Amino acid sequence: MSAIGGIAGGGAWGGASGLRDIMNLRAQIIEKSQILQQIHSPQTQSVGATGSGQGHFTDRLSDAMQSVNATQQRADQLTTAYETGQTQDVAKVMLARQEASVGFEATLQVRNKLLSAYQDIMKMGV
Repeated sequence: MSAIGGIAGGGAWGGASGLRDIMNLRAQIIEKSQILQQIHSPQTQSVGATGSGQGHFTDRLSDAMQSVNATQQRADQLTTAYETGQTQDVAKVMLARQEASVGFEATLQVRNKLLSAYQDIMKMGV
């Protein structure tokens, strides 16, 4: 029985097993959060550490797009696995979906800023 199943199972709120289930779920969420932070920390540190060269911007942009795509594919796989009953860890699925959503939103904002900068540059010539 998963932690959520134990909580929603009717009357487990006040019992010791309900509290244990909640604490276990909390620990899992914290662990997943720490893993996500560790995954993203080396990427943000390496951005400023590399030297500049021709094609550097496009390489970074391409890497970011591939990373967002991989994150979305992983979230889709976890969602499908949860829907088919292959996994019971709803916290993992929700974290993956949220990470994919944040990555997409960040990519969208970068695109909007690039488009705005391009339009500003095009207006300079007029």
